[in-house]
Parts: sequence; structure tokens; C-alpha cells
Amino acid sequence: MNEIQKNLESVRAKITKTREAWGVDENSVELIAVSKKQPDEKIHEAVLTGHKIYGENRVQEAFERWGYRKEKHSDLELHLIGPLQTNKAKEAVELFDVIHTVDRPKLVKALAKEMSLQNKNLPCFIQVNTGEEDQKSGVLPDAFEALYIMCQDAGLNIMGLMCIPPIDEPPAHHFALLRKIAETHGLKNLSIGMSGDFEKAIPLTIEGGKTYIRVGTSIFGARDY
Repeated sequence: MNEIQKNLESVRAKITKTREAWGVDENSVELIAVSKKQPDEKIHEAVLTGHKIYGENRVQEAFERWGYRKEKHSDLELHLIGPLQTNKAKEAVELFDVIHTVDRPKLVKALAKEMSLQNKNLPCFIQVNTGEEDQKSGVLPDAFEALYIMCQDAGLNIMGLMCIPPIDEPPAHHFALLRKIAETHGLKNLSIGMSGDFEKAIPLTIEGGKTYIRVGTSIFGARDY
């Protein structure tokens, strides 16, 4: 058993323990292995374990490491979890299976246009800046409803909400705020929780929906910057 497989099993065991303690259904938590800035050999090891769902932050980097892999492994699922520039919308729609970071009107228009041109209807999350941090992507909570309506009008398939809590604040409050916004608007899927806090995200899973846990360093180790 290689190191990546051991780490994956450790993370899955923690997910199971937390999920069972809170009575969360086993099909309601999805593990995204965040492979951004990781050596290619580690990604190769992860794919060999049979894990299917991965997250990347940058479109160009994702193409370099996943373009040929997705041709070889049709069951791989790739999630864009980093900020998306509108001039990369075409490539993002071409490569990714799910986009977690819809956060502004210009991007809504760009994605809707590209999905129409490519005859695709990718599931998307709206990223909410729950901490209202100037340096962070995401729509502010007070502006969420207007953006959500715009997404609906544009025909985007909004499956849920995503957030990244401030690094210096307890994450539970931000997860709870995101859940409240989601439930208010009839959305059941959340993209919350990373290596340091995913166990706090699981109890907030919405009944009938899924929580997508984005775990990188606990699986792959420190990133190669």
C-alpha cells in the first residue's frame, strides 16, 4: 500500500466516524482529492488507488495534468475549486465536470455562453464570501440572491453553494451561514471543509443533499510551490 492510499483511507475513516456520530447518510458526503500544486507522481498514485474525484484551482495546470488522464479514464470527475477568469471559461467548460466558483455576473454570462456553444450543462456551485474578505473571491451574502436569480435566468445548473472561511476564524459559523443561505433558496448541496476542518463540515450536511469535502494536504502532503 503506497502513502497516498494510506492517507486516503485515513481521511475516509475520519469521514465515516464523524458521519456515523452525527447520523449522516453514507451517500451524503463526497471526497474531492485536491491535487493542485502536487507532483505528477502523487496524482498517478492516487488514480491507481481507484479514487475518481479530484479538484484543481487553475485551468491551465489542470489541462496539463488531467487532459490526457481523462481521455484514458472516462470515469474521472474533475472539479474546478479555484477562481475562474472569464477568458478561461471556454477551457474550463471543456475540461471540468463541476465548477464550484461562480461568483459574479460577468462569469455567469461567460459560462452560460460557453455551455450553450459546447452543448453542456455542467453542475455549478455559487461561491459565497461568508467572511466578506476583500482579498477573497465569492459573492457577498447580501448580494447572493440577485446573483442566484441571474444564474437561473441564464440557465446555469446551480446545484449548491461553496465557501472558504477566513483562516483566522472558527469555520463552523461560516459553514452554518452557508447552509442557511442554501436552505432558504432550496439548495441542498454544500462545498465546504478542507484538510483542517472537514470534520466540522459533515454535521451540517443538508438532508437529501451532499457535502463535498475538499481535502488536499491530508492526502498528498505539503504542496510543491
